[in-house]
Amino acid sequence: MIEHVVLENLINNDEYSRKVLPFLQEEYFHSRTDKIIFKSIKKFFLEYNALPPKESVLIDIDKNKNISEDECNNITELVESFTSTNTNLEWLLNETENFCKEKAVYNAIMESIHIIDGKSDTKTENAIPNILSDALSVSFDTHIGHDYIEDSEERFEFYHKVEKRVPFDLDFFNIITGGGTPQKTLNIIMAGTGVGKSLFMCHHAANCLSQNMNVLYITCEMAEERIAERIDVNLMDITMDDLKDLPKNIYDKKLHTSTAGMSGKLIIKEYPTATANANHFRILLEELKLKKKFKPDVVFIDYLNICASSRLKSGGNVNTYQYVKSIAEELRGLAVEYNLPIWSATQTNRQGFSNTDVELENVSESFGLPATADFMFALIATEELDKQNQVLVKQLKNRYNSATANKKFILGINRAKMKLYDVKRNEQSGLMESNQDDKTVLGSGFDGENFNNKFKTQKEKFTSWSV
Repeated sequence: MIEHVVLENLINNDEYSRKVLPFLQEEYFHSRTDKIIFKSIKKFFLEYNALPPKESVLIDIDKNKNISEDECNNITELVESFTSTNTNLEWLLNETENFCKEKAVYNAIMESIHIIDGKSDTKTENAIPNILSDALSVSFDTHIGHDYIEDSEERFEFYHKVEKRVPFDLDFFNIITGGGTPQKTLNIIMAGTGVGKSLFMCHHAANCLSQNMNVLYITCEMAEERIAERIDVNLMDITMDDLKDLPKNIYDKKLHTSTAGMSGKLIIKEYPTATANANHFRILLEELKLKKKFKPDVVFIDYLNICASSRLKSGGNVNTYQYVKSIAEELRGLAVEYNLPIWSATQTNRQGFSNTDVELENVSESFGLPATADFMFALIATEELDKQNQVLVKQLKNRYNSATANKKFILGINRAKMKLYDVKRNEQSGLMESNQDDKTVLGSGFDGENFNNKFKTQKEKFTSWSV
């Protein structure tokens, strides 16, 4: 029995014991005698930081007044039979991990049945998904930190590792992020109402889809069809009005033409405002993986302030600073857990709405949001910029590159087609105080050539990784 192999090596194998004891739990041993032996071994190890001799286990058992004479005899016979072995450590660790996983799932299923039968006083059926999820996530993580001296070679390799990124089709954004947004990051757009937060996310979602990425767009504000409509006009390069006037056969033809050759998928999911939290998104990701074999490369959440927190309840003793910061931390945790970049947005406060030079203090509701985000920028609109179909971008926080270089720059904006585009270099005039790089070469509008030349490596790597 694997239980007896585990117990035998917990007494005789120091390296094995130190690796597995943090993960073993009493409930994994179904036999009462095995549980008693395990408790005695763990108790000794925690107290003396050493393997327990057989004598200590037997003495501890003998002191236990809740053990019958027959149980005591059986335990004594079993412990006496344990001998030192030369079992392969790697095999032993793998088998022990499988043992823990199987027992955790079995216990979770039995507990779920117990709850369904109404025999639990503390848990309801709503707890079952989390119970099963925790059981399925059981694994051994034996990494206990980075040794500065011993792990120097590993650290050097990390310095020269090419990081997987999600590139833009906008030159300045690729420049300020070093080629795109890395995985495990939370990226935030800040702007006033109607300036272009959702437009930017829809444009970038369409760009990611065009690069054969899988895109998940979660909306807590607009209907799924409205988001899809914006993606349609962006990819088809037509206006909203033209889209509504298209006959069905022409629409199908344009959709086929604009998506021809794309291997990525776009899934749009709508949640009611202020009801969905990171746990809902986590369940959605698992369902998409299970039901559609869909694993996103990038996630858009429109938008952060109208999500809910899975840890805190809105109202009561929770203020907006704590609540929004909690949401941001949960979404960033989700990005780390699923190894992908998450994009979201936030509003400016009342002062920032009319401000032509937005700062971090103009974020609405919680300064805890910019403290948590990896990358944050503001979209600023003025009457003059609107007349020229342009929008000003200002970096607010940047963990990927220097936030002082190219701090401000202009983008062209076509609101009817839900598109953003690069503008000519001379249209960036008046922004030299933002430390723009004079060597930056921008075209008269994005045509793909400049992007492909400068970021071809990123795109090729992403395609090969995706495949």
